[in-house]
Amino acid sequence: MATSDLAVSAEGLRKRFGRTDALRGIDLAIRPGIIFGLLGPNGSGKTTTVRILSTLIRPDGGAARVAGIDVVKDAANARFKLGLAGQYAAVDEVLSGRANLHLFGRLYHLPGKTVRARADELLEGFGLADVASNAVKTYSGGMRRRLDLATSLLVAPPVLFLDEPTTGLDPRNRLMMWDLISDLVHQGTTVLLTTQYLEEADRLAHDIVVIDKGQVVAKGTASQLKAGVGSARVDVALADRARIPDAVEALRRATGAEPEVLEAEGRIVCPAPGGPASLMAALRELDDANVEIVDIDLRRPTLDEAFLQLTGGALSTAAPADTDAEVAS
Repeated sequence: MATSDLAVSAEGLRKRFGRTDALRGIDLAIRPGIIFGLLGPNGSGKTTTVRILSTLIRPDGGAARVAGIDVVKDAANARFKLGLAGQYAAVDEVLSGRANLHLFGRLYHLPGKTVRARADELLEGFGLADVASNAVKTYSGGMRRRLDLATSLLVAPPVLFLDEPTTGLDPRNRLMMWDLISDLVHQGTTVLLTTQYLEEADRLAHDIVVIDKGQVVAKGTASQLKAGVGSARVDVALADRARIPDAVEALRRATGAEPEVLEAEGRIVCPAPGGPASLMAALRELDDANVEIVDIDLRRPTLDEAFLQLTGGALSTAAPADTDAEVAS
């Protein structure tokens, strides 16, 4: 796809804070109408990248475009093509939900009639119509996050940057946000999503880029990244640990691979190059050998495992620091 057809493009983005290189030549190519996952450990450069793409800071080198507009040379026009929602809701707690939307509308220099109509539409769409007149300080964390997302969509931007939008939300509100994000993409919005929840990226993202220490270390779909870790595995729990040798032989015959015995747990793990076919063959061989099992499962590589292999570290479960001085991730 030509650069001019991309929703977001970046070539050789570099940024330095003091003695620290936050970005060391980041390249991105985001197709329109998808959810693009940007993953990396804390301090990898995720938030710095988003800040550059959303015109909040200038890169020290490289170029970037959003909806075909240069974010450095034409930042003012680029802002009308993008929306941004960060880790923390950027709304006024004293004002009501509706008043917050009206305020942001004035900041965008939108006509009053347009703002009122758009605010009503967003409040209804995000399930906030019933509390639209209430002060935001009375809202729950999930409601504030939805309002923050609504403010970023006032001008109906074709590109939306979501920087860890579900951090700190409970599972119910996280699922609600996932549905809202998916609905936006179905309506034609392109979403760049950074997240510390790999399950979120696995479920939502069409394409993923993993960055570490300011550089791209991998890219592809979630399935492609997971496939790079290895094949599926058959995981067997035995009723009688004395039958481990017999089970090992049965699994060798079934898969043609070498099983690993986890004797302390009474389990055996074996590569399953044939996927479901290997699982069925394992069941037949174990049954023929009269090996009683407690449980058997086909386990595929997870995005967590791929991430660990690519970066050598896990995403933190705590909200990361969000300051340039600390090279925010």
